This record gives sequence, structure tokens and C-alpha cells, in this order.
Amino acid sequence: MNILFVANRFPYPPYRGDKLKIYNLTRRLAQKHTLYLVTFYEKRDELKYLKEITPFFKEIELIYLPRWMSVINCIPALLSSTPLQLAYFKSFKMRRIVNWAVERYAIDVVHTQHLRMSQYTSHLNIPKILDLPDAFSLYFKRRNETKRPLINRLIDRIEIKRLTKAEQIIKQYNKVLVCSVEDKKYLEKLHQVNNINILLNGVDLETFDAEGGHDYSINNKLLFTGNMDYAPNVDAVIYFIKELWPSIQKKNPHVKLVIAGQRPVEEIQKLQSDRIDITGFVPDISDLYRTCSILVAPLRFGAGTQNKVLEAMAMGVPVVCTQIGFAGLQIESGDGVIMAQESNDFVYQVNHLLSDIAQRREVGEKGLTIAHQRFSWDSITDQLDFYVNDIYLNMT
Repeated sequence: MNILFVANRFPYPPYRGDKLKIYNLTRRLAQKHTLYLVTFYEKRDELKYLKEITPFFKEIELIYLPRWMSVINCIPALLSSTPLQLAYFKSFKMRRIVNWAVERYAIDVVHTQHLRMSQYTSHLNIPKILDLPDAFSLYFKRRNETKRPLINRLIDRIEIKRLTKAEQIIKQYNKVLVCSVEDKKYLEKLHQVNNINILLNGVDLETFDAEGGHDYSINNKLLFTGNMDYAPNVDAVIYFIKELWPSIQKKNPHVKLVIAGQRPVEEIQKLQSDRIDITGFVPDISDLYRTCSILVAPLRFGAGTQNKVLEAMAMGVPVVCTQIGFAGLQIESGDGVIMAQESNDFVYQVNHLLSDIAQRREVGEKGLTIAHQRFSWDSITDQLDFYVNDIYLNMT
């Protein structure tokens, strides 16, 4: 089957989020189907990675969209009804290339990544899937409920209304995929649709390999990972250090906090101290998982599931998190991840794990088992393959 992937970002290096998902899905799906890719790239130096993804695709079409051009796209959108998230990725060339590729390569099914790219595929009269990382309107709704400058919250309120309207485009797809039951229920209720299915986020069990087991005797290092220019991560770290870290450190003066992730913003860089390590980009994040006691994920807004949590589970590392992303895991608290929404409870759970090696081991080993049973990219790719065949057979 000829499958066209329409992506909003060049899918390499596969460190986080949308790049990671497309990379892992396509390198496995290419064993069964003939794949084609149309995608934006933001920086010229991304082209040096073409050789890394070329084996998965018969043809790759690239559209250059530098950040300055995206910013210009957003200026007229301020006075329109178009969400800034869609305006940022506006491109007449992308529309033309997608239409051309569908005809030129006799495409059977189109896989569209993200609501941002739906503006290029919703009109196509062939079987099509819209793969959402999360419910975008839910993400912005939660972000607007956090303490942020008034101007930011006013902009978010406008964007929420626009995104809610734009999300109605999901009705034009044969299948819409989200990674959590929470997002599925939210979109179904909001838009009164029944074409939404679950495609879990996955974890690369080759990269995040707990062979030999985790060293649960380690009780002196907390870890937070993620792109450190991503708003939910920045907010989570600032919240953790201001509200939670002092109480944890008072109880455990020997403990250090490692904040690992590329592109740390200035506000994060300033947190560096003798007890807090800001690493910046780490080539092999699995090394940090092997040497940490607990992964903390105190996110206050977002949607979907968190890659950092899945990676920690695959490494047998116990996790303490808020409810953001927890529902998408479809597990009980303690099965690899302890959910603690309130500040006092979050502090208690971290302190309890640090003081109890048996508890760290029990939680971590449960997570390891679940990661292998439910979140391998191989099984998730098989699920996507099922969806692709389902819509193709039902429409042809």
C-alpha cells in the first residue's frame, strides 16, 4: 500500500514529541508498505540528517519554512479567525506539493500528523487519518488555568476559541487518533464525533533498555527531562523548584536535582546551583535514567501522555507525576507511576520513595513490565497498520 505521511517537522533527530513518533512509526511501517513523506524543515542544517530517514521512504518532499517566515504568517492571523497554531505552519507550497504527491505517487492512504497539518489534507477524497498528539483545545484550556501574565492568558482565551472551532475539521477524516482515553472522551463530547481511536505513545525499548535491572540502591538523585524551551516543561520546573524542592531538600539534604533537556531557556539556566544541575542537551538520556532515583513530572498543563514517563518506566525508574498525562497511561497509581496532584502529596511521595528502597523497586519493576507489555513501538505500529488497512478496505 502507498502511504503518504504529511508531517509538520523533519522527523530527525528523534529526541522528543512529534519527531520521535513519526520516526519510530515509519521505520517499522516501511517493512510492510511503501511510504512517502512531505514535511517542513525549519533550518538548513536539518538536511544533513536526510540519510537517516531516506531508507524508510521511497520519496521525500521537503518544504523550507524558517521561523521568521512562520512569524510573518502569524501577523495577519491576529486579526482573523485562524488559530496561530495553524497560521504558523501556513504554506501555499505545502498545499501544492501535497496535492501533487497524492496524484504523482498514486497514494492509497494519507497519514496527517497534528491538527496544524490538517489544513493540507482534509479536502482529499481518499482514505485519510489525522494523528493528533493531544486535544489541542484541552492543552490550551489547561495552560490558561495556570498563573501566567494577563496578556498571555488573554491570548490563550482567544486561541482556545479559535482552536475549538478549527478542531471541527476532525469530522472530515476517516479516523482521528489520539494517545489517551482522556483526550478521546474530551474531543468526542466537545465535537460530537465517533471517529476517534486510540494510538498510544510508545517508547523505544532498544534505546531505553533496563537489561540487568535498575540500581534501586541509588537514593540521591531526582531527574526531570524534556525540551527545556517547551512551555509545560518550563512551568513544571519553575513550579517544582519554588513550591516543592525546598521541602524535599530539607528532608533529604543529600539529594540533587538534574534537569536534562535541550535548549534550556534563560529562566531555567539561572537555576543552576550546587544542588541543581542544568545539563542542556544530553546525547544519550538513558544514561541519566540509569543513575537516578526517581523521575519527577510535576506538569500543571498539557494533554496526551508524556514521553519522559514512558522512558522512565522502560528503564524501571519509579515516577511521581501530576494528573497531566497520567490518565492516558491507563494504569493504577503505583504501577510504575505514582500520581500526586496536590503539592503536599507530591512532596510526601517523593520523600517516601527516597527513604524506602523496597518501594522504589516495587514501583519501578511494575512500570518496567507495563512498558514492555503495552508501550513498545512494534505493537503500536501494528495498531496503526490495522487502522490503515481498516479505512482503506472500508473506502475502496
